[in-house]
Amino acid sequence: MRLRPLFATLLACALAGCGSTANSPEAGSLLPNENLVVQGIPPIPMALVRQVERYTDVRGHAFVDWHPLKEEMLVAHRRAGASTAQLFRVAGPLAAPEPLTDFADPVTEASYEPREGRYLVLSRATGGDEADQLYRFDLDTRKATLLTDPNERHDPIGWLHGRSELLFTSVPLDRTADGGRRAAPTTTLWLIDPLRPEGRRKLAELPGTGWFGGDVSRDDRRLAITLYRSANESQVWTIDLTTGARSQLLPAPGETLRATHFPAGWSRDGRHLHVLSDRAGEFRELMRLDLASGELRRVTAHIPWDVKSIAASEDGATLALRVNVDGRDELRLIDAATLQERAAPSLPGSLNSVAFHRRSGRLAVAADSAQGPNQIAVLDPARVGAAQPWTRAVVPPGLDTAGFAEQKLVRWTSFDGLRLSAVVSEPPARFAGKRPVVVLVHGGPEAQASFGFLGRWQYLIQELGLVVIEPNVRGSSGYGKSFLALDNGFKRENAVKDLGSLLDWIATQPRLDAARVLVAGGSYGGYMSLAASVHYADRIAGAIDIVGISNFVTFLNNTESYRRDLRRAEYGDERDPAMRDFLERISPLNSAHRIRKPLFVVQGRNDPRVPYTEAEQIVARLRERGVPVWYLLAENEGHGFARKENADYQFYATVRFVQETLLKP
Repeated sequence: MRLRPLFATLLACALAGCGSTANSPEAGSLLPNENLVVQGIPPIPMALVRQVERYTDVRGHAFVDWHPLKEEMLVAHRRAGASTAQLFRVAGPLAAPEPLTDFADPVTEASYEPREGRYLVLSRATGGDEADQLYRFDLDTRKATLLTDPNERHDPIGWLHGRSELLFTSVPLDRTADGGRRAAPTTTLWLIDPLRPEGRRKLAELPGTGWFGGDVSRDDRRLAITLYRSANESQVWTIDLTTGARSQLLPAPGETLRATHFPAGWSRDGRHLHVLSDRAGEFRELMRLDLASGELRRVTAHIPWDVKSIAASEDGATLALRVNVDGRDELRLIDAATLQERAAPSLPGSLNSVAFHRRSGRLAVAADSAQGPNQIAVLDPARVGAAQPWTRAVVPPGLDTAGFAEQKLVRWTSFDGLRLSAVVSEPPARFAGKRPVVVLVHGGPEAQASFGFLGRWQYLIQELGLVVIEPNVRGSSGYGKSFLALDNGFKRENAVKDLGSLLDWIATQPRLDAARVLVAGGSYGGYMSLAASVHYADRIAGAIDIVGISNFVTFLNNTESYRRDLRRAEYGDERDPAMRDFLERISPLNSAHRIRKPLFVVQGRNDPRVPYTEAEQIVARLRERGVPVWYLLAENEGHGFARKENADYQFYATVRFVQETLLKP
């Protein structure tokens, strides 16, 4: 999965354009809808809405699945006037997308029944709670039938090859932030025939959480699955689908190696398993494991970047790779027989997904760029030629996204000599003089600021003349496993110092106004915006905290169990007294007395990752001290706003905040 910054929220949000007008009078101010709690935010003039709204409704398409028999595909898209991204059927190149689903909540993940495409199995959560449920969706009647337990969270793994049965996992929910009780979590592996859900079978009970993804062998006997421990460590296990017995495959039992390993597909004969791993160096490579001998062959050692994902053609002859090259995802093709790279078509933009059609062997590719949102094309991997467009972006009248400037990559040196990078988006040449800056920090922290469409943020660039800088501070992905680990545990605030060095760099740039800098970010980026408010209060004009961590200890206490141990591996284990003391000391909540500049806090009430209590406590603390703070809480959202009407209000309020902090004379 390509990780865009978390402040851009969910895939559904990106597809929806994240903003357009809610129902409001033509004159006066924009009224928040009934699900929004608005505190301290001044009125949003309708005049501002009319100026901004065309930037909030650029809509793209995300590839979801190929039909197993026909050359048609499922895509996720938000149609005009709709609140959320839903599923559509595209019958051919540039055919009008046919709407399939129409739920209140976004639907962006589904798969066809693999033999005849008689129905879909889709995933859907409620109100952003990420408690994903699986549904059978009948394509004739458009009826959805719940297949899973609402008290659990579910992840589909994949279909069996010989019959239409689906593997999925479930984990219990505890909802600790709302007074729920936490139990020792386990992961259950299930097999279900969606036409007879009452007969679902429990195949295995797996200890803890972090079990996800994987691939089923061609004989339907084995599942290769990931056990994810942290961004720096994961394992490959196999599960016998008859007995439920599991065994560790990589690292081999007794092998004292800390590295990432992800299963990436079985060979057709079952003799080999493709694996993505950084065990041989800094970057994640494609490797081929000989299951009989245990030999692990490096296939992409010649590529000095992370291989992010792999798709294999049905005949097993071709492997399509998505490779992250300094923030831009490229297509690479591998001959599966020789394991040699061969020529691949050059594609514009940055690649987000690749998928082979089972019968035709053609490859669907989806990409976005600075000039437009995610779009899908189809190519023949055996021919180096132009890709055939299947979807086109929907752009409101009066907006020329083709004229948006290309992003550029800049580098600077941090406090300890470490070289860092950032993606920079600049305004048109008509904006003269020193320009105000928004520093937009990605979430994760194991994610990456990368090239791609900025959506609604383009209004700030094109119409207000701001420069947007997206830094890759230490701990970001894409620059090697050593770089990824540089912010772990007691080294957390070194990443905050990276922001300080970026402010130093900004001050040296003749085009940038160091006196007018705003820091914003979502999730971990929200923590970074709060930390910048603490440490650099005299160097920034304000900050925007979107679903951010204000106190690491309360965050770890209240985040859902299926994520808590993963976060402990990254941030530190609060049960250790020394680490707990450190986490308390670096938490912005406990240094709120040092925050002096205006703060805008955005939160979803149903967020299972960073519970809403993180926002509530920092807002309350700052109000006690008289610091200007705007607060926007959505009762029907989670880790970011996915509903158009909510995202609308959030963005218009953001524009107002920028006007108040950066653009006042």
